[in-house]
Amino acid sequence: MANVIKEHNRPAAALWTQGGAAYDYISFQVSDALAHAAQRLWPNADHRVLDIATGTGWTARNVARWARSVTAVDIGEDLLSAARELSKHISPAIDFQLADAEDLPFEDGTFDGVISTFGVMFAGNHDSAARELGRVCKPGGRLLLATWDPEGSVAEFFAINAKHSGAPPPPMSPMSWGDPEYVTKLLAEDFELQFERGISRCYYPDADAVWNAFATGFGPVRALANRLEGDALAAYKKEFLTYNNKSLTPVGLALERPYLLVIGTRN
Repeated sequence: MANVIKEHNRPAAALWTQGGAAYDYISFQVSDALAHAAQRLWPNADHRVLDIATGTGWTARNVARWARSVTAVDIGEDLLSAARELSKHISPAIDFQLADAEDLPFEDGTFDGVISTFGVMFAGNHDSAARELGRVCKPGGRLLLATWDPEGSVAEFFAINAKHSGAPPPPMSPMSWGDPEYVTKLLAEDFELQFERGISRCYYPDADAVWNAFATGFGPVRALANRLEGDALAAYKKEFLTYNNKSLTPVGLALERPYLLVIGTRN
């Protein structure tokens, strides 16, 4: 891993991989957005596609419905192990590899399509990740990114996590990728860009069910819940539950998460 993952991304790798196979349920919760992204990419049967930050492979499996071949990378080894197990039924087989979005192990112009659903936005250095997106996508190829709205509910959720973790904010905020102006500055040199907004919706019986899912399968929450003790853990869980209870309806929780699709054509 030391030779694959950049030094500044290793803490993130250790964090995200903690979800393991249980992270697949987190992907299920946003599966409407993942399907939206795959359908907008819409590869054909001749296309080679790269899925960056694949997690447990949900988007890679979506894309495999159409593409000739799919390669999928992530920095989390346990996530990749789960992805391989969950994708055994796919033919031709998805090629899952440990790799850093800032230093992809592929030749220039290898892929007809490149997709990342709520993934590449968490790379430590946005400029490096953006350059790699352009480098590995062939001229005329398609780029599809799903990114969270920087003013939406997911941004609020990560702010709660950051408050209780006590960690300093990252030099480059992942939520910036949800701003079309910011993404244009990153990618316009290599891609002609279009944008489409969406809202991911998922449903739970109550806020405790959300806590149980995230404390098990979502690396940043699991790591923090395991680290905190006593009053600190109680305060974190209370704010987590309060945040989710804002989405309470007479039949249970109905969570809405706004996001942005970035749709690019390689120059």
